[in-house]
Amino acid sequence: MNKHEKSEVSHSRARPRSQARRMVYDILDHARVGHPASIAVNRGIVFLITVNLVVLTLESVPRLQARFAYWFTALEIVSLIVFTVEYLLRVWIAPEHAPHRHLGARRARMKFIASPLGIVDLLAVLPFWFAFMVPADLRVLLVFRIVRFLKLVRYSPGIRSLLEALQRERRALFGCFVILLGAALVSASLMHIVEGNVQPDKFGTIPDAMWWAIVTLGTIGYGDVVPVTVLGRMVASVTIFAGLIMIALPVGIIASAFSDEVHRRDFVVTWSMVARVPLFAELQASDIADIMRLLRAQRLEPGTVIVRRGERADCMYFIADGEVEVMLKDKKVKLDTGQFFGEIAALRRSRRTATVMARTQVSLLVLDAHDLHALMERDPRIAEHILHVASTRLGEEIIVPKGDLVSEELEKTSRRS
Repeated sequence: MNKHEKSEVSHSRARPRSQARRMVYDILDHARVGHPASIAVNRGIVFLITVNLVVLTLESVPRLQARFAYWFTALEIVSLIVFTVEYLLRVWIAPEHAPHRHLGARRARMKFIASPLGIVDLLAVLPFWFAFMVPADLRVLLVFRIVRFLKLVRYSPGIRSLLEALQRERRALFGCFVILLGAALVSASLMHIVEGNVQPDKFGTIPDAMWWAIVTLGTIGYGDVVPVTVLGRMVASVTIFAGLIMIALPVGIIASAFSDEVHRRDFVVTWSMVARVPLFAELQASDIADIMRLLRAQRLEPGTVIVRRGERADCMYFIADGEVEVMLKDKKVKLDTGQFFGEIAALRRSRRTATVMARTQVSLLVLDAHDLHALMERDPRIAEHILHVASTRLGEEIIVPKGDLVSEELEKTSRRS
């Protein structure tokens, strides 16, 4: 067998392996919204994590531990095997993750292992394998079993939305923290001046008084340290009212951001969903990250009209999963996962030239026209990519393979420009 034939055999063996790795990635990483296998696997893991946390609580009751010790141990062994297989599979499919595709298989896997979620997955299994070989302190293992709760970050849209809300409002929350710290310092200083001579053991120094200030501003009020002078009580009253404002600020910011995030997305938008859209397939990881923050998600039932002919275009749509039907004047055209529609109308803020309806249950990624224009103005590379795709479709018939650009809409756009 010559060198060329060996190369052909090697490539033919690598293709099925690559396809299998891609299939496992789609299942584990929510790459396809509504995929039955992905739903089953993810719900099963969430259920197993939940059962682990319940059992962890019940095992602390001596009576239940003595009665159900066998079943608790059996569940732990099953959980350990499942979580270990999951971790190994995630290490294997790491090269499929969009930001890591350019790194090579080994570096991509090392990136995953060193990532926060990779560390959480490892801590959820590694200490327990050591425990089978080396006697371990049960209290230490208890801590690592609690770590399994953090695995829900990957599977729970609610937790993901909360973390994204915190990330988005991190500057405002840091500002609140600075204000709270400043208010605590001012209150502690005033109380030290007023009560320092009366209660030197509690307010003798500003650091001592800081405990009282933080507890009071936090509206907890343990009562272990209280002012005894009239002036001290006046300072305490002002501090209490200031504390109500201090607590309301971050709570309001987080609640508002979390509510917006939940209403914005009906499902979790992942890297793989965005990277599978042909328009974004060749963009850099940082560009895809920017786009993910702008997208909002919709899940629609079969028969739902998405856009109507003649209405003003205010967004474009990417099909994350499912199938839609574009109803033109003389024919109907189907679009499915990975395709998009409405980009030219959104770019030109013109009216829709076709009605689009969901044929199956469809999951859409929606990009508002304002965000589309802002994204293109901020990053010339994205603007050039989008305009290039649109311009190459001029003159094509009705629908192109990677979108739903209607020829008459393109002609109107061409005439305007």
